[in-house]
Amino acid sequence: MESQNQENVEPKTPDTYEEQMAEAKAPDTYEEQAAEPTVPDSYEEQTYNTEAAEQNPEDTYNFDEVIKEDERKDEEETPAQKNIRDFLGSAYYSQKNKIDTFGEEIEEEKDLPSEEEVYPFENFITTADGYHYFDMEVMTQKRIYACRDKYGLRPLSLGKLGDGYVVSSETCAFSTIGAEFIRDIEPGEIVTIDHHGIRSRRYSEYQRHAMCAMEYIYFARPDSDIESMNVHTFRKESGKLLFKESPADADIVVGVPDSSLSAAMGYAEASGLPYEMGLIKNKYIGRTFIQPSQEMRDKGVKMKLSPVLSIVSGKRVVLIDDSIVRGTTSLRIVRMLREAGATEVHVRIASPMIKFPCFYGVDISTYDELLCARRTLEEARQKIEADSLAFLSESALYEAGKRSDLCLACFSGVYPTALYSSLEDANKDGKF
Repeated sequence: MESQNQENVEPKTPDTYEEQMAEAKAPDTYEEQAAEPTVPDSYEEQTYNTEAAEQNPEDTYNFDEVIKEDERKDEEETPAQKNIRDFLGSAYYSQKNKIDTFGEEIEEEKDLPSEEEVYPFENFITTADGYHYFDMEVMTQKRIYACRDKYGLRPLSLGKLGDGYVVSSETCAFSTIGAEFIRDIEPGEIVTIDHHGIRSRRYSEYQRHAMCAMEYIYFARPDSDIESMNVHTFRKESGKLLFKESPADADIVVGVPDSSLSAAMGYAEASGLPYEMGLIKNKYIGRTFIQPSQEMRDKGVKMKLSPVLSIVSGKRVVLIDDSIVRGTTSLRIVRMLREAGATEVHVRIASPMIKFPCFYGVDISTYDELLCARRTLEEARQKIEADSLAFLSESALYEAGKRSDLCLACFSGVYPTALYSSLEDANKDGKF
């Protein structure tokens, strides 16, 4: 009788999402996921025909397919979550409230934004791709999408923290929180992170590694690695090459804190001159080249740096800086060193002359404000009142980074992409 009752018992259907996943034995880790035949190939196993993509650089990535795949894996969803799925599971912007409502749970149909107020991720990534530069992390209630532009203009890295994953534009952030660096996210790649693990797709088969040179020269922290090159190492090597190209007859080498110190160390090591801390930086003053007015930039420079009189007095100084944009900082520092007793100030810049505006997210000035845009090397030297002035060559940047591709548009005027604005339009008042 007991056997007969057992035969009549219907099999129990999992009630919760967790029970369904347990029954399906969904892979929890990246390694388990890679072993599953139904899961897309791991990043290392994916191969792409870059040469063919360059001949026909059309986006082949279909975000709808990723959303559909995620829907199949998330069978148990609330009506509100399904409403979000209807809008591609992506970010949308409420023009009425002027707030980002991405990933918010919508309880009622009437709360959904109108068609005019919706900005789906599929359209956004197409628009962003038109602007060429972006690193983008998008979070929904259950997953993260991390995307990098197909030209590789900006860095983006993937790390692992415990059983989860983290994404950052600089690898130094991983060590701060105790995460382990895994790899760089590739240009044109979208990485999906959720409870299933990690998956990789391409939204474009076209790929370049035209990393912005200013990431190495100025923006990134020295303890970060960008595409397998440590930033401090890059800057120190560029300082050595700067001495090789432009030696100076001097007594000491002084770097402009903080981003120029690595290059100054390299210059001093290559030249045999002592490296001295001739300038002290006020830690509470930010970067001055992005200040909106010249008056604010002048005040910022005065407050930011102070010379050490006992070190520079009576000395011929080689002053190493990472770059010159407007020349405000350089002029003020040269004058400060002379007032502190320096007999000569020879300025050496660990990057080429910045002559052109940037269209890829850096607020560089118009032609009229750029020191080197319409001046010769000698005219630029006179403007900053230095005894001599020299810049690093473009070829040295490739050598310092052991790279074959970089974005040097602000130095050379050769842009890696088509422009959405003419150079003439860039030379107007206001920021771009």
